[in-house]
Amino acid sequence: MPATANPIRFAINLGNAVLAKVLPDGSAGGITVEIANRIAAAMNTDAHFVTYPTAGKVVDAAQHDVWDIAFLAVDPKREEVLRFTQPYITIQGTVLVKADSNWQSVNQMDREGVVINVGKGAAYDLHLSREMQRATLNRLDSSQAAIDVFLNGEGDMAAGIRQPLERAARENRGFRVLPDNFGQINQAICVPHEKADLHLKITELLTRWQQDGSVQDIIERHLAEQ
Repeated sequence: MPATANPIRFAINLGNAVLAKVLPDGSAGGITVEIANRIAAAMNTDAHFVTYPTAGKVVDAAQHDVWDIAFLAVDPKREEVLRFTQPYITIQGTVLVKADSNWQSVNQMDREGVVINVGKGAAYDLHLSREMQRATLNRLDSSQAAIDVFLNGEGDMAAGIRQPLERAARENRGFRVLPDNFGQINQAICVPHEKADLHLKITELLTRWQQDGSVQDIIERHLAEQ
């Protein structure tokens, strides 16, 4: 393939600590960054990273031509403006609670008076917004903020991705994560609707890399480091 003049602009959601993070030198790293570099190399160009604190901010910028490819959870609301590939990883959504609370299952979440901290615009915020009929969602600026304010006494629980919640429970005595999940969050690669040709290309690349096992190798290596 001939060289591409312009680098591909990848939107990286730093709000999902399982998939992306800031490295000690200030650059972005993690699963999505490695996949992005692999996509850019396959398309004979460079990767340029545009980082965002939350998934909601990535979606908000989708129609302003500031990024070309992003890594987000599949959601019907987001599909109104984005084209998604097939999922490359499925993440568990669950909740962090106080260790001495009576919460035993996510099936108990939807009760009158229950306040659930969530990161505004995150995939599990969108999911719980559709599913919760009685509980109140306390929307914070980011997924980490939802955890932090819960650790400081605000809300009855914090909803999020299992791995960051389990890390918070390990690092803060008096908290635990429920054993079950309220949803399976499918993470995929996406582009704005108008970039149909780019969507076709990255779908082909992802399919090839899933078949040869290279994407799973990337995922397992990074997860082992967390």
